[in-house]
Amino acid sequence: MNVTFRQLTLFEAVARHLSFTRAADELHLSQPAVSMQIRQLEDSIGLALFEKSGKRISLTEAGREVFRYSQSINRELAEMEEVLESLKGLSRGRLNIAVASTVNYFAPRLLAEFHKEYPGIHLALDVTNREKLIQMLIDNSVDMVLMGQPPGNVQVEYEAFMDNLLVVVAPPEHPLCGVEAIPVARLADEVFVMREPGSGTRQAMERFFSEHDLKIRQGMQMTRNEAIKQAVRAGLGLGIVSTHTIELELETGRLTILDVEDFPIRRQWFLVYRKGKRLSPPGQVFRNFVLTESKKVDETGSG
Repeated sequence: MNVTFRQLTLFEAVARHLSFTRAADELHLSQPAVSMQIRQLEDSIGLALFEKSGKRISLTEAGREVFRYSQSINRELAEMEEVLESLKGLSRGRLNIAVASTVNYFAPRLLAEFHKEYPGIHLALDVTNREKLIQMLIDNSVDMVLMGQPPGNVQVEYEAFMDNLLVVVAPPEHPLCGVEAIPVARLADEVFVMREPGSGTRQAMERFFSEHDLKIRQGMQMTRNEAIKQAVRAGLGLGIVSTHTIELELETGRLTILDVEDFPIRRQWFLVYRKGKRLSPPGQVFRNFVLTESKKVDETGSG
């Protein structure tokens, strides 16, 4: 096969967008030029990479395989470029970081501090749920992930960088507000607004109540922390959330932390990446920064 890096770059963009037009716009090329390169790539491979259905295109089986390899090749080339730039003494590069939705409550502060110190390093941030974070680690499609409990089904390197305390929250008019040392068993009488199955908070919550031999009444189920806080404020049930997500609500008196025995549930945030992955120079800088500076950001944010 006579495949060029340029063809793979163009193909990767088309496959990612599933659109010749959007890929051409991203790469500042004309659509005919992109189409011609893709046809030449298909001719060289001897297989069709896309199939059309009306105006829509999708990847063939061969296209999916080439897409996987082209992503890997592009990552390797980007890493090589960053390594070579670092050897020139240049503090620049690009990092793809993915974070759990709960982490995003303090991640902007952390990333803002990083940008001040290393303005030449460009950060691309993806905020998503635990399931997708794990898939990103499996695919090795991001440089690093900031999340709760590292996955047990993926070979990863991980380091704790910040405490994550889970507390029981209620609206300020709830009858348990102001009560000291509420027995855990008392929570069995309450309805809880819960995160979706698979989320780190949900897993920690279920593990905690199982250890205390309690069966909790589930009310509404939410996929976002903001929705849980709104539901708790509306009186639809109690919630268990990270203290990082409720700073504003505590300051304004919209939510209250209940004084429940054996709470908070003590967890940690972790910096995670694939086992055996060679961190680029910007990646090493970011890792060191997170491990040393996150506590300062946490203290600033918690006031």
